[in-house]
Amino acid sequence: MGLVVGSFLNVVIYRLPLMMDSRWRKDCCELLELEHKQDSDTSLSLSHPNSHCPHCKAGIKPWQNIPVLSYLFLGGKCGNCGAAISIRYPIVELATALMTLALMLQYDASPELLGAMIFTWSLISLTMIDIDHHLLPDDITLPLLWLGLAFSVFGASVSLSDAVLGAMLGYLSLWSVYWLFKLATGKEGMGYGDFKLLAALGAWLGWQSIPMIILLSSLVGAAVGIALMVATKRGKDAPIPFGPYLAMAGWITLMWGDTILAFYMGATGLNS
Repeated sequence: MGLVVGSFLNVVIYRLPLMMDSRWRKDCCELLELEHKQDSDTSLSLSHPNSHCPHCKAGIKPWQNIPVLSYLFLGGKCGNCGAAISIRYPIVELATALMTLALMLQYDASPELLGAMIFTWSLISLTMIDIDHHLLPDDITLPLLWLGLAFSVFGASVSLSDAVLGAMLGYLSLWSVYWLFKLATGKEGMGYGDFKLLAALGAWLGWQSIPMIILLSSLVGAAVGIALMVATKRGKDAPIPFGPYLAMAGWITLMWGDTILAFYMGATGLNS
């Protein structure tokens, strides 16, 4: 099931930004009272057209669209034109499968497991889109936020009060950092999508998780940022998406948050 969902997530990751860009262009033309020229992305949706090779446009046959296995059988190349297929597709499929398996080993069959899977699949999509486009679409972050609150109402995640406080604290904490940084430097340090993502994480995991998520994401983000500057000689002003680190920290907190907190409390003697 995780492999199949991962295959669909690849479609979301690739097509959703194109659909948003086409929608923005159309809205801008209407606002400026300009003629909107139809393009290939105008009719694009998550279900239409069928999957095809981006190079030769040949449709992908069902047996060429089996997650991971088709990539191996085809040798990583299009079955029609021989163009290389990005290895990222099977990696996303395999990662989704392994993370889904980890959830099924962690949770009993329950609404809590369903929520954890939706939560995880959404984070995978947001991570890859942010890496590609420095964008965290409202089409994913806002439904994720409201679903977190909805699951809390029915007791499938944290309590409703913890979820509401988590959403508020998640949004306002990064919103405050954004404005303090902007007032101090005149620059924008992060995007509004980061606020909404942390609000969604707070809605699913509760307000108690916010400090851990911010700390983990900041540590990983700083380490990766420094490594990228050293490895690629990028300047310190080069933008680095923060969404993937928030998503990573959120998933780690979902899976092992209580263990990490217990270890910290024990190591520091705060639980004595």
